[in-house]
This record gives sequence, C-alpha cells and structure tokens, in this order.
Amino acid sequence: MGDQVGQAVEGTLYYLPYAEFQRVRASTLPPEKRAAIFADMCRLNALYMIARAGSGHIGSSFSSLDIISWLLLEELDEDDIFFSSKGHDAPGYYAALIGMGRIDFDLIHKLRRIDGLPGHPDIGTPGVVTNTGSLGMGVSKAKGMIFANRLAKRPGRAWVMTGDGELQEGQFWESLVSSVNFGMNEITVIVDHNKLQSDTFVRNVSDLGDLEAKFRAFGWRVERCDGNDVGALAVTLASLKGELRPKVIVADTVKGKGVSFMEHTSLDSDVAMYRFHSGAPDADSYRLATQEIISRLQQRVKDAGQEGLSFETIEREGTSPPPASAQRLITAYTAALLEQAEKHPHLVALDADLILDTGLIPFRERFPQRFFECGIAEQDMVSVAGGMALKGLLPVVHSFACFLSARPNEQIYNNATELTKIIYVGSLAGVVPGGPGHSHQAVRDISVLAAIPGMTLVEPSCEAEVGPLLDWCINEAPGSCYLRLVSLPWDVPYRLPPGGRLVAGQGVTLVAGSDAVVITYGPVLLSAAVEAVRKLAEEDGLSVKVINLPWLNEVDAGWLRSETLGYKWVLSVDNHYLKGGQGDAIARVMAGFEGPGSRLFSLGVAGVPPSGTNPEVLNHVGLDVRALVRSIRTAVGIRKHSKGEMAP
Repeated sequence: MGDQVGQAVEGTLYYLPYAEFQRVRASTLPPEKRAAIFADMCRLNALYMIARAGSGHIGSSFSSLDIISWLLLEELDEDDIFFSSKGHDAPGYYAALIGMGRIDFDLIHKLRRIDGLPGHPDIGTPGVVTNTGSLGMGVSKAKGMIFANRLAKRPGRAWVMTGDGELQEGQFWESLVSSVNFGMNEITVIVDHNKLQSDTFVRNVSDLGDLEAKFRAFGWRVERCDGNDVGALAVTLASLKGELRPKVIVADTVKGKGVSFMEHTSLDSDVAMYRFHSGAPDADSYRLATQEIISRLQQRVKDAGQEGLSFETIEREGTSPPPASAQRLITAYTAALLEQAEKHPHLVALDADLILDTGLIPFRERFPQRFFECGIAEQDMVSVAGGMALKGLLPVVHSFACFLSARPNEQIYNNATELTKIIYVGSLAGVVPGGPGHSHQAVRDISVLAAIPGMTLVEPSCEAEVGPLLDWCINEAPGSCYLRLVSLPWDVPYRLPPGGRLVAGQGVTLVAGSDAVVITYGPVLLSAAVEAVRKLAEEDGLSVKVINLPWLNEVDAGWLRSETLGYKWVLSVDNHYLKGGQGDAIARVMAGFEGPGSRLFSLGVAGVPPSGTNPEVLNHVGLDVRALVRSIRTAVGIRKHSKGEMAP
C-alpha cells in the first residue's frame, strides 16, 4: 500500500517492509528521533507478528522497544552482546533484529512456527546469544560469557535486559554479589521497570521497594531514567562511561507503551488483570492499535522532513475457536478445587503469578483468606507450603508444570522427607502448546518428580476425570501428589466407561482390541491414539486396544499383566521425554513378568521439542495421529508398499 494510510481496515494486517527500515537507518535524522521512529516501526511489526501467530507478548515487547532500539542503533559495539533475560519481549527483539537486517525479513511472517522464530529466544536464531524464558538466569549467563572473554583475552561488553517481575527470582540476587567481587565492569543490566508482571502490578505481589538502594547495597553503580525516552536513556548511558563497577539502569517504562489502551496507565486498562501480557489482540483491538501506531509514525516522519512510510498488508487468516465440545481441564479443575475447599477448611491454595492460567480466580474470590499469591518465586512458594503443611494445613500449590517441577525440586523433596501432604498442580503440561517453545514445554516433569518418595503423579484424560483424581489425591492418597494438567481446550473422541472407580495404578479401556495394546494418558495423546487405531482398523484391519492409564509413576502389576496377557505387542506413549516417563514405569513392571510376555515399544519425545503450531510440534516429535499410525505399524511388523498394499 502507499504512504497514505486512512483508517486501518478490519481483517487486514499491516507491516513495514525492510526497505523502509533501511531508509530510516540511513537517514541523517538526529539519533534520538531516528531511534524513536525505529522503535515505533518495530512496534507495528511486532504487533503484526503476534497477530499473525495468534499468540505472543505485546505488553513486554512494547515497554522495552525504545531501549532495544537505542542499543542496537547507537550503543552496541561489534564485540558486545545483548540479550533479554525475561524473554517475553522476543517479538519486539525479533522485529528490531529484522529491522537491522540481522534476521531474514521473511521470518517476520513465521513467529512461533516450526520453520520460523520461536516463542522465546533460542540460540538457533541469529542475534540470540543465549536461551531465555526461564527467569532469573540472565546476569549469571552474562558473567559466564565475561569470564570466557577474559580467559581468551577477547574484548566485549554484556548488556542484559531483565523484567521487574523477574527480580522476584532468587538467582537474580545471587548473581549480583560475585559480579562486584570480580570487578565485572563489562556488565550493564537494564531493568525494564514497567511495574506489571503476568497477572497484576508487581507491588501487589512482591513490592520491590527501593530498587536503587538495593542494587547499591550489592556494590553496583546505579542510575535511573525514563526507559521510553531514548534521549534520557542516551544521557544515562553516557554518564556510565568509564565506570569500573558493574552497572544497572532502572528504566521506568510503561507496559504496552505506544498504544494508549494497552498502556497500563490508561483508564481503559484492566489493572487488576492486565489484558495484553500474553496472547494475540482481537480483531478490533488490532485495528485500533495499528491505526494509532501508523498515524503517529507518519506524523513523526513528516515532522522530521522525511517522505511518508509505505506499508505492506495481508489479509488476516481466520482462526477457528475450539469446538463447544472441547474438554477444558482447567475449568473442570477450578470447580473440583472449590468443591474440595468447601469440605476441607484447612485447604489453602498457593500461586506463582499465574492465577488466570491456573484457574484460581474463583478460589481467590470465594476464599480470599485461604489464597496466597507468592509471585515469581517457586522455591519460596514450595517451602512456604512445606511450613503450612507442618502446621496442619493442606496446601495446594500451583504453577506451570515446567517451573513447578524443576525449579523447586529440592524444596519438594525436602517437604517429602517431612512426611507431610501437599498437592502440587502443574498446568500447561506436555509438548503443546508449542508456541512458547522449550522453556515452557513441560516434558521432563514426570522424570524429576516420579522418584520422590511417597509422591504419586496423575494426569486426567478429560473433564470427567479431573474431579475424581483430585478427590483421590486429597482424600485417599497416602502422601503428596502431583496433578498434571493439559491447559489447552482439547476435543476428545472418547468417553470414560460409566460407573468406573479409580484404583491406584490401574487404567480403563477406551477402545477394545485384540492384536495390540496402546497405553497412554491425557487428552492430547489419548485422542491421537484413539484416532490412530481407528485408522489402523479401517486401512489395515488391525485391532488395537487403547488404555487410559492416569497414573504416571505407579502401575499395578496384576492389572497390567491381565490387560496385556495374550498380546504380542504393547506400546506406551508419553507426552514427555522417553527417559523417565510413564513408559519407564510400565517397563519396570513388565520386566518382572514370568514366562512369555508382550514386547514393549516406548514412544515419546526424544529431543528438545521445537516451537511451532500445535500440529507442527506434535508431528515433529512423532506424537500426532499419522506418526502413531506409522509407529504402531512398525511395532507390529506391518509395512506399506509404495502403491499402498499391505506387506507382512
């Protein structure tokens, strides 16, 4: 389209081509004006990327783009490194790298695609020097790089962006002390102090207090400025030249900066639950935001005496909402937790800044005195739960599975040694959603929790199984439990048999079959398995039994023996790494069977899963319907000739 943009058209996505970035970068504009225009250009393209991908982080990208733009355009030397420790601003950083010509421009169309740009930074992307997304690691990574530079006698500075919510992670503060001890003047930390974390204001969760005084107490040189004013940032950076200590800039920013109704200072912003932290904008919000950015950009280039910008457009692809029949396990969990809380006045819920994603808002509203927001501090949260349990409470602890299982693993083990009872609930479990990438794909949580003494791990397959499993964990389990929840709405092609009762270590048959057995769990894999065996029955005449086994680390030997007796082939399928998943538990039990038995084939994730759409990721790791069909055929010795006829 031309340089004159009227009203943004609904259903149309707008972006700036690379030639326009080249023109602005090559202009003779004052550096501050050029950087401000460049930052807004990146805002428009980042918004385009998120809207096209259907997910991403707008608020965090927009708050940090003025800082990133100035650093890339004016500050960083060839030997310097820059990365964002928070990782949520990946779309903004990608847009800036694309605008600098450091990433192939065509990748602007492939955010969160398997052949494109991952949801959180990964070193496979040009310009990305370390993986981020798991918070708190940034300064430690920078220290390691500086140590390596010094040993190799290489020059170079390290610039690390952090979020202010990220400062709740203990590792961040651990990393500060030795930075001073080793005189790491090469490091500059910039805190994107936008005052908001995932759910709400930082001050409402874990007030940071006097940040400047805290950093100074660690021996760092500290400055503060308006992080959305590139001129103020430039002056602040200039004042740090020649400083022999590590440096930190507290950059006051606005989350969602650049779009009035996305800014947290706006009267239209939902300050109780900030709406633009993650996810794609709806069509109307996208149109209004695009119009605002484009209008401001055109005015800025006009005021600077430059020719108006030319934009490109594509039509927005329609996205189909999940069918009404899709299973929503988080919603079912909310109802089940409220029911248990009514029965158990000593039940309390703890959250790690994910109250919306973990379904706890209704609990907080009904039982405000029994809800505890612990912030982005999983180790602290789990040990708090341990103290509660020692004093007679029944803590139910919530976070994403990738964080809850790994970061506080030592604390979970410590709680287990005290023989108290705690329920850990990990949502966003498994390899999908694939968009966020490996930092958020929980595919090792079973292995890191399964060996903890007294811990039972379970995963429901559908809404109907959530309540009974939570009831078992609370009222029947002898020790602590881990409830693993798939967060995505998922349409399942099966129903649990009526009248069944949960028995620890035992599953239920969803599809009868006589030739082979598939054992798996959860809505994602059970759905794929049921569809796969139907396809095998139609195309190959193969009769395969599908068993739902919701117990992830306990298998009843007698039950498994009876269910697999007479079957030559048994396949276990894990929404998890092969090592340490449910398949290993099944293998240990089957190894004790006497006499001729079934042959076990284990399927699961073999390598680090990629970022991409859910179908792309499931296909890549071999866990979609087509892949399961191929795997079952291979296991039972059936192969297809090129013309499609069967061969033994």
